[in-house]
This record gives sequence, structure tokens and C-alpha cells, in this order.
Amino acid sequence: VFEVASVRLSPSGSTGYTSISEWGRPRFTATNATLQLLIEFAFDVSDDHIVGAPNWFGEQEYDIDAKVEGDRPLTYEQAQPLLQQLLKDRFHLAVRREMKDFPGYGLEDAKGGPKLEASKGSSGQAQIIPGQLRCPNCSMEALAGMLHAVTRRPVAEKTGIKGNFNIKLDYAPEDATDSPQPSIYTALQEQLGLKLIPQKVSAEVVVIDHVDKVPTEN
Repeated sequence: VFEVASVRLSPSGSTGYTSISEWGRPRFTATNATLQLLIEFAFDVSDDHIVGAPNWFGEQEYDIDAKVEGDRPLTYEQAQPLLQQLLKDRFHLAVRREMKDFPGYGLEDAKGGPKLEASKGSSGQAQIIPGQLRCPNCSMEALAGMLHAVTRRPVAEKTGIKGNFNIKLDYAPEDATDSPQPSIYTALQEQLGLKLIPQKVSAEVVVIDHVDKVPTEN
């Protein structure tokens, strides 16, 4: 658990700008963060895979300043169970995990086969910005996860392709009306030789059984 933790409602009249501290530090801080965002971080789940949330879940904001004992740096994976315990202690959060079927996609080979550049151990940061997906040294499972973030639907890896690849994908953002790029679905076929097939996908959800709006006192 965190050695010391301050959890407060964000002051009324605050800017509403949300900031989260970088990983690799002995502290976790969040400013103007909703409980929705905090649960997404703590349980590594997207907002559409959280069930039973109260109506204020994405609106009420909180400020958190928590420190671990011994000033040891925290990775994201190390911070997750600490955040889960913090939410349990201070918000009386009670959750359970279930599997649920969602409308989603299967990631499969397109006609003509995949067009993938094998990685030679190259490194770099995976990123998604409007109209671009970059994933150096990327597995098909990792690509499916990134396509989930773009399409907002779960994507099951069905290619069976092993190994890592340098993925570069350029496409029209969802709301773009004048982009010269094709849709994410067309771009995937033309540029990578892969396709997304609509299907039901079973995915894990976090079900909220109870949570308090006001945290316990520091």
C-alpha cells in the first residue's frame, strides 16, 4: 500500500485540466482526475469495459498525492495494485471481474496476405495520434489492442502470425470530413494486408458493486 496518501475532492472552480504524474517516480499524483480515469489506470481497463458506474462517475474530480515507503520508483504495473487498494480504502470501492460479449472485430489476413515489415529488434514508443498509428517491434496481439483504442471496440487477434513487426498505419480520423486518407478499415487492408471482420468478442469487464462519491478523510 501507499505509505502516505492524500485524497480530496478537487476544489470547485478549478480549471478542470487533468494531469497524472509520470511513472518511474516514488509518488503518484493526480489533479482533477475523475474516478472513471482512476479506475481505468488501476485496473488497466477502458471506460467501455466498466459496468455499473454511478452517474457522477465521469464528472466528479479528485486530487490525489500518494507516496510509497522508501522512495522506490514505481512502474505502471507496480502502481496498479496500490491504486486498487487506495480506491478500496478511501472510496470503499467493491468490484468484480466478469466476461461479457461485445460487438467487436476479429483481426485477420486480408486477400493477398499480410504486408508486414519484420522488426530487427528496433525500439521506440508505440503511439496513436489522430490519423496515425505507430508501433515499432509490435506483435499482432499488441496491434489488436491498439486497434481497439482506435475503433472503440474489442479486437480479437485471429491472424495467428507470430513475431514482431514495425507497424505504420495512416488513416482518416473518425470525425474527419476532408482527409485524403482512407478509413482505418481500408488503410489496414491496403497498407498492412490485414482486415477487421465484425464479430462478437468476449472481453473482461470490471463491474462496480459499490463506490462512495466522497472519500474518507485524510
